[in-house]
Amino acid sequence: MKSFKYTIKDPLGIHARPAGMLVKVVKEIDSHVTIEKDGKAVAADRLLSVMGLGIRCGDTVTLTITGGDEVTSADTILHFFEQHL
Repeated sequence: MKSFKYTIKDPLGIHARPAGMLVKVVKEIDSHVTIEKDGKAVAADRLLSVMGLGIRCGDTVTLTITGGDEVTSADTILHFFEQHL
């Protein structure tokens, strides 16, 4: 299991477009990914669940990656967050 915390820098937070992009990235890797905010964790491959967290600019989220190639999957997701959020 790999996990990391990330503070959202996008002024709009995780709205529909980046949430959709995140879901697409997560579905392309072979690991299970959860995203957590304020103690509520959801599967990161579910668009409405991710949007339901209401993640805004300045919020810190925790991503947990399990199964498959966790190291590569974690690197892929971290790179996505750094580029888009």
